[in-house]
Amino acid sequence: MTGHILDFLITIGKLKQLRRTGWLRHQIKDSESVADHMYRMSIMAFFFSKTHQELDSDKCIKMALVHDMAESIVGDITPLCGVSKEEKSQREKNAMLELKELAEGTGHELFSLWEEYEAGTSAEAKAVKDLDRFDMLLQAYEYEKQEKKPLRLQEFFDGTKDKIGTPTVLNWLQELEKRRNNN
Repeated sequence: MTGHILDFLITIGKLKQLRRTGWLRHQIKDSESVADHMYRMSIMAFFFSKTHQELDSDKCIKMALVHDMAESIVGDITPLCGVSKEEKSQREKNAMLELKELAEGTGHELFSLWEEYEAGTSAEAKAVKDLDRFDMLLQAYEYEKQEKKPLRLQEFFDGTKDKIGTPTVLNWLQELEKRRNNN
């Protein structure tokens, strides 16, 4: 392992301590890290892509692992952080270019997967984006249950559920909403 790879691993290792901004803003105790989120998304991508043969399973899993990697450098920037979409996109692109260099031979693939996810044009990117949205809603539900405060995080559902378009993920969302409304 060369020094650059070690630097890459140390940099992305910061995702294990980086708490997700939305949960911090809502004062969630012991909130998930970006790495926690990326891990569950990768597991969801694994299950999801196995039942959707038209998708490249490996690409979906890799995309889930890469999609928030830039946050190891720029932090978790949300719409409420006061940073324009254009500025956020540029910061993340610069961070991914830095990570691309550190990752040496694998860097091109990481960057390419991130660009594809951001563009949202491939079937895999659209599916993984919906998994990203769903994971946030599932996490919100889990925090509501943990705190015994039903519907406390409704704004996450209001701002996200209508953006999900993948039929399987919509089915998962319907089941989640049934459970949520029965508590």
